[in-house]
Amino acid sequence: MTTRNPGRLLTAMVTPFNASNGSLDLDQAKRLAAALLDSGTEGLVVCGTTGESPTLSNREKLALLEATLEVAHARGAPIIAGTTTYNTAESIELSREAAHLGVDGILGTVPYYNNPPQEGLFQHFSAIARAVNLPMILYNIPSRSPRNMDAATTLRLAREVPNIIGVKEASANFKQIGEIIRDAPDGFRVWSGNDADILTIMALGGYGVVSVAAHLVGRQIASLISAVASGDLGSAAELHHRLMPLVDALFVTSSPIPLKYALNKVGMPVGDARLPLVPIDAKSQAVMDAALATAHIDFRVPVAA
Repeated sequence: MTTRNPGRLLTAMVTPFNASNGSLDLDQAKRLAAALLDSGTEGLVVCGTTGESPTLSNREKLALLEATLEVAHARGAPIIAGTTTYNTAESIELSREAAHLGVDGILGTVPYYNNPPQEGLFQHFSAIARAVNLPMILYNIPSRSPRNMDAATTLRLAREVPNIIGVKEASANFKQIGEIIRDAPDGFRVWSGNDADILTIMALGGYGVVSVAAHLVGRQIASLISAVASGDLGSAAELHHRLMPLVDALFVTSSPIPLKYALNKVGMPVGDARLPLVPIDAKSQAVMDAALATAHIDFRVPVAA
């Protein structure tokens, strides 16, 4: 069910771990995937940075992809797999294994730590994308990379590599994002990489969001996207302002620490984050508790079988 249009609202899914020993909890991953897809999400990004991909072994990543594919495909929803690191050869190998499992696309995150030049980014993503017969969505997140992928590099990839279909932009550089939207070839889509930027990026002509907050307020984010797409900017702005306290709280400390705390609190056990992340501190917990108390949480925990 490979697709060039995985949907406007994609959720970057957390990875559930067993509270007792920190091991991968595949049963909870299936349960969470189903709940998200029943709460407004159109597709899932699995093994991304919100899913703590740097702490997962390749074996764990493939097991997690296989488990979530079973759930998503039963609902006709796509899985976008986070299969890239700063190691191009390893990224190609893992992308091929994920393709063999049946994922619907791959997420290509700008390499962290080794800080390649723009030509290196172009060659890295070109090599990975050309190695698999799958759509690739690029992911530009300079706050974590720390390299920003310039608009010129994104546009070059969009024009020269046919299966690169879009970019998740988390730079908050709206001049750059606007340039990509303006000059990209037809069919190339821009998803916001920040929940706080949905309204702005879509107003510039962007397509949707790869969301963190949709774990808790997916239906409201879907309504926000729908309002912007239909030109109802008044309703979109109202939803934006209503959601911002929760969105801000989800990043009060390193993500996904606050999100995992929130999911555990609302009845979806996902365990704590793995080291080097740690359980939420008391100050951040208070901020998250206050946001949850005033937010209209529309996530529904499924009844256990």
